[in-house]
Order: sequence, then structure tokens, then C-alpha cells
Amino acid sequence: MIITKTPFRMSFFGGGTDIPDFFMENGGAVLSTTFDKYCYVNVRHLPRFFEYSTELSYSKTERVTCNDDIRHPMIRNAMNMLDMQEIRLTYEADLPARSGLGTSSSFAVGMLNAFYALKGKYADKKELADEAIYLERVLCREAGGWQDQIAASYGSFNRIDFNCDGFEVFPVIISPERKKQLNQNLMMFFTGFTRFSSEVQKVNAIGDKLEKHAMLKEMKELVNDAEKVLTDKDTDLNEFGRLLDYTWGLKKKVGSAVSTDTIDNLYRRGIEAGALGGKLLGAGGGGFLIFYIEPDKQDRLRSAMENLMYIPFAFENGGTRVIHYTPELYSPRSEGNA
Repeated sequence: MIITKTPFRMSFFGGGTDIPDFFMENGGAVLSTTFDKYCYVNVRHLPRFFEYSTELSYSKTERVTCNDDIRHPMIRNAMNMLDMQEIRLTYEADLPARSGLGTSSSFAVGMLNAFYALKGKYADKKELADEAIYLERVLCREAGGWQDQIAASYGSFNRIDFNCDGFEVFPVIISPERKKQLNQNLMMFFTGFTRFSSEVQKVNAIGDKLEKHAMLKEMKELVNDAEKVLTDKDTDLNEFGRLLDYTWGLKKKVGSAVSTDTIDNLYRRGIEAGALGGKLLGAGGGGFLIFYIEPDKQDRLRSAMENLMYIPFAFENGGTRVIHYTPELYSPRSEGNA
């Protein structure tokens, strides 16, 4: 039996520049972190006592005798890609899917990590990120960028650069005290809305390409500014919040599906309560709002967001990992096992 634990990601700057159509020509960069909310994938070989050979439990339950009959496209493609047979898979998560935290990519990374472990093989973080990107963007044909799979694989607070050769991950060098202060100055709320990121990406792709790319180039440059704020101890950390406000304004111009009137009203209430900035996490349209606000004003923000669920969190450093490993003896049916 294998159990993997994979974190969700929180993207601050550069979202949208991680899409191949943009970064292959212009380069891309994002600044993001993972935090202490996780998805768990439990995988084992299914004993041969049942009419079905594979059982899957996520928001639905599937029992099939052939991989091609699996309705969940990501599980079906992953099992075929790695030639997985006769398994029982269970998925659980601390936060809901389709909420802007890269949940589907965290599941993809955690599932691939579990499949390799069940085979008795080790896959490093780069391999898991690459294969999760291939799984989602090529095999499942889902629109979107690359940052979510990379963040889930590597974990921690990173700058990720993209170019025509792929990607590079650079840990952000920030003192523990400054990192703790940043964590304390961030508050996250669940708006209650969920959506498919790939659908939002398709809507946002409509419009003038040159105009969108100009804004994305500016958003890419903000990654440099935000990284400097974090790493330069002589810079006021509050500038990070102001930059969040600025990049959120830019992001709303990139696509019509990024925000809604409801989200705009919630954001305005946050600023009026004392937040220096914030943004909606993910591709847009709903999910989680994050605000940068100093601790002495946070009670006012809680009151302003009284109808939303407050989600406390802490940055994490682990990335995906196997938290339980019990090897199994398994021989495919083709070797004469009934």
C-alpha cells in the first residue's frame, strides 16, 4: 500500500506567463509557494475477489474491468501511461477541487508519485513535474500553464522561470523571520465559488493577443520586483502587498473570466478594511481570495468578510512525498494468475 501527501500551491505573481503560447516566445516567471493543505492518494493492488479489477474512489466511485472504461480522464490516462493494472485508488483532500489552488495538478503529481512507488520505482521532482504536465496538458488536453505541477512536485517558496527549453526552479532566499512575517500578514478566504481552470483559461484566451502579451510581460517583470522585496531585508515588506494590488489590477485586464462583480465587491471591501493588496488565487472566476494586511487590522478584515470562510495556513517546504510505503507482491494476470 502507498499513500502520498501533496501540497496545494499559492501563486502570487506571474500567473499566465507560465502558459507555453506565451513563454515559448517571451519567457515566463512566477513566484509561488506551497502551504499546509494537502491532497492524499492511497493506492494498492486490488485483491482478485471481485467482479471488477479496478476500484476508484474520489468524488465518485468507479468499478471497472478495463482501464479504458474509467470515466475520470486523468486517472485513465495516467494508468495507461504507466501501465497500471488492478488497483484500488482513493483520493482525499483538505480543500475543495476547482478552487484556484492547483488541486487537479496536485492530484496528478501525487497519483503519479504513488504509481511509481507501487511499482517499486523512484521518480524525482523534475520527472514528476514533467510527467504531470504531459498528463494534464497533452494526454487530457486541458488548457493551462505549467506552474501548478511544478509547485506541487517541488514544494516550498520558489521562483520558477520558463523558456523554450522548459523550466528552472529557484528557491527564494528569505530569512525565517521575514518569511514568518509574510505568512502572518496574509489572510485567505473561501468565496464559495468553484470552477474548472481549463474553462476559465479558454475564455481568457479570447481577445487581442498583442494587448494581452503586453500585460503579461509587465506581470512577468513584477516577479523580479516582488522577489527583491522578499530577499532585501532593507525593503519594507508592505511593498509586497502593494505589488499584489497592482498585479491583480493587471490580471483582471488579461481576461473577462478572471473576476466577477461579486469578487470585485469582496476585494473592495478588503481594501477598505485596511488590506494593502490581494488577489484571487488561480485562473479566476472564484475560489480563494488572499489579502495582505498587517496584524493590527486583521480583525476588521474578518468582520468585512464575515460571510466567507477564513482559512488559516502556514507555508510548507516538502512538496509531494510518500508518507506510507508497504511493498506488495504482484504478478500480472498474464503470468498465469486467475
